[in-house]
Amino acid sequence: MIPYETKDIRSVVLLGHGASGKTSLVESMLFKAGATARLGSVESGTSVSDYDPDAKEKKHSIDSSILHCNWKGREINIIDTPGYADFIRDTITALVASETALIVVSATDGIQVNTRKLWDIACQKGIGKIIVITKVDGENVDYHALLESIRNNFGNTCVSYNLPVGTGHDFQGVVNLLALASPLPDGVAGDVHAAHDDLIETVVSADDALMEQYLDGKEVENAALQPCFVKAVAGGYIVPILCCSNKKMLGIEDLLDAIAQFSPSPLEGLKRTAADVQKNQEITLEASKEAPFSAYVFKSVVDPYVGKLSYFRVTSGTLSSDMSFYNATSKKTDKAGHLYRVFGKEQQPVSRAIPGDIIAVSKLEDMHISDTICDPKHPIKFPEIAFPPPMCSLAVTPSSKGAEKKISECLHKLTEEDKTFRVSHDALTNELVLTGMSMLHLQVMIGRLKRRFGIDVESHTPKIPYKETITARAEAQYKHKKQSGGHGQYGEVHIRIEPLPRGAGFEFVDEVVGGAIPRQYIPAVEKGIREVLDKGILIGHPIVDVRVRLFHGSFHDVDSSEAAFKMAASHAFHDAFNHARPVLLEPIVHIEVTFPTKFMGEIAGNLSSHRGHIKNMDSLGDLQVVRATIPMASIANYETELKSMTGGQGSFTTAFSHYDVVPVHLMQQIVTQAHAARGTHTRKE
Repeated sequence: MIPYETKDIRSVVLLGHGASGKTSLVESMLFKAGATARLGSVESGTSVSDYDPDAKEKKHSIDSSILHCNWKGREINIIDTPGYADFIRDTITALVASETALIVVSATDGIQVNTRKLWDIACQKGIGKIIVITKVDGENVDYHALLESIRNNFGNTCVSYNLPVGTGHDFQGVVNLLALASPLPDGVAGDVHAAHDDLIETVVSADDALMEQYLDGKEVENAALQPCFVKAVAGGYIVPILCCSNKKMLGIEDLLDAIAQFSPSPLEGLKRTAADVQKNQEITLEASKEAPFSAYVFKSVVDPYVGKLSYFRVTSGTLSSDMSFYNATSKKTDKAGHLYRVFGKEQQPVSRAIPGDIIAVSKLEDMHISDTICDPKHPIKFPEIAFPPPMCSLAVTPSSKGAEKKISECLHKLTEEDKTFRVSHDALTNELVLTGMSMLHLQVMIGRLKRRFGIDVESHTPKIPYKETITARAEAQYKHKKQSGGHGQYGEVHIRIEPLPRGAGFEFVDEVVGGAIPRQYIPAVEKGIREVLDKGILIGHPIVDVRVRLFHGSFHDVDSSEAAFKMAASHAFHDAFNHARPVLLEPIVHIEVTFPTKFMGEIAGNLSSHRGHIKNMDSLGDLQVVRATIPMASIANYETELKSMTGGQGSFTTAFSHYDVVPVHLMQQIVTQAHAARGTHTRKE
C-alpha cells in the first residue's frame, strides 16, 4: 500500500437517482486508477461495488459500498450509495464520512426525483459538490438543455469544468476548460472560451484578492487558482460539472484529476463539530494526527459467519490496533483489535488509522451506527444521524415451528445495520410487525432473514389494532349455579357499566353493601371482567374506556368460590356490553405527504376518499406538503397509491394521533369479516 497522509486523502460519496450510472462510474474510476484488473458491470453481476446477492439479483445498489484507489498521489475513498429512496439510510450515513458529494446525473434521463432529494441533503450537510453527467454517449442527448436544467434546479454556482466532444454515438472525449488545447477539436458541445471564462470567474469568487485581480484583467496563475478552486468547492462557491461515458471510458481520467486536485482533503473540507462531554460545550475538531482520537460510526454489517463489522470515519487523532478507545454512546471502553481498510467485500488489514481514514473493526457488539468513539481522556459526542421514518409494514410468522425465539434475535441483528428497518410486537393484534421504507425494502429484509439465518417467513398485511368500547349505560345480572355431586358452584353478580372518556382505560367500582358478596370474592369478580376486557367481544380486540360498578349479588355458604364468581362476572359483563351500544375504535394517524404541486388535486381527492381530513398545507419550492389525519386502515396500501399518482415523486410519513369511533356501516363489515375468519380458523384447527 502506498503511504499517505491526511493531506493526501480525498473522500467522495456518489449520490444520484437509481440507474443514473453511479456504480458503473465507480467501476470505471477503479479500473482507470489501476485498483482493479478488469472493468466490472452491474448487468453481468461482476461489479466490485454491488457484491451483495440482493444487489446482483435486483441489478441495482441496495447498500453502500466502500472502496478506494490512488490517483497521482491522492488516496481517494469512494462510497457508492443506493439510488432509490427505499434504501436511503446508507446514503444518509455515507455523507458523514465524506468531504465531497459526486452528484451523478444521467444524460439520457436528466434530473430525477431522488436527484433533487439527495442534492438537498448534501446541501444540508454542508459538504462540497461536484456534478458528474454520465451516459453522454446515450441516445437523444441534448447536452445544452441538460446544463440549463441543472442550473435552473441547482443554481448558477453549477458551472462546466469540461465539455463533451460530440454526444451520443459521436461522443469522442472531453475538453478540459482549465487546460485548453490548441487547436480545439471539432464538435465541442458549447462555446469553449465563454465556458472557460465562466469557470474562472466562478472559482475566483471564493477569494476577494483573486477576484479583484481577475476583474482588473490580470491573468490568474494556476498556482494561485488551485487552492482557490479547493476553497470554492468546499465552500459551495462552485459546483463543477463534468461529463463522461462509463462504457467508452471517456472523461474518467478528467474526473479523477478533478477529485485529486480540486476536491477538499479532511484538512480543507467541512469542519466537524462535537459536544465536549466534560466541558458541556460544542467544539470544532482538528483533523490532526496529534489531536485526541475521535471517529464517527456510520455503517454496520452483520454476517452470521464473519460476525459484526462496524465502519467508522476517523475525524481526529490516530488509532492503532493495540489502542483502546471510549464509546461515548454506550459509555464503554473497547480495544481496537484488528483494523481494516475495506474494498467492497474485502477487508485489508492496516496497523493504524489517521484523520480522514475510513476503517472497519470486527466483532464489537456494543458498537452501533451513530456511535462516537474517542480518546478515553477526551470524551466527546457527535450528533446522532437522523433517519426518515419508515412508512410500510408487514406482519410475519415463521414458516417452521420452533423458530419463534430465533426470529426475534435475527431480526434484531438486521435492525443493527439498517436504521430505517424496525421490528415490533403489536400487543393488541399479537403480531410480529416489520416496518420499512417500502414494500421492496421489506422484501429485501425478509430475503436476508432467509439467506443469512435460514429463517423463512410468511407475510401479510398487519391487522389494524382496533379496540372495543361502549357508548351507553347498561345493567346485567348473572347467577352461576351448578350442582354435580359434592360441592357445587354458586355465584351471582349484578353490575352496571358505563362509558368513560377516550383514553381513560378501565375502572372497577365496588358498591356492594350488606355483605351480599363476601369481600374475598370481590377480586374474583374484577378478574373475571378483566379477562373479558383483554379478549374482547365484538371482534376479539381489547375493550377500553369502561367503568364497571358491582352493586349487588348473592352467595352460598358451601358452594360459592372464586371460580364461580369469576364465571358469573364474565357472563354478566357480556350481557351488559351487548346492551350498551358497543362500537369499534380505530387508530387515526397524522399523515404528511410531500409531492410536486401539479399533483395537488389528485392527492387531496385521494385523501378525502380514504376518510382523510386535511388540516393544513405548505409549499416548499415546487413541492407541496399536505398534513391530514386519516384512519390507519385507509393507508395500508398508500405507498403504492402515492407512487402511482405521482410517478414515484411523492413521499409520506405517519405518526399515531388518537382513536376514534368506526362508522356504523364499516363496523358491521369488520365484525362480519372477523367472525368469518374465526370460523375458518376454528374449522382448520
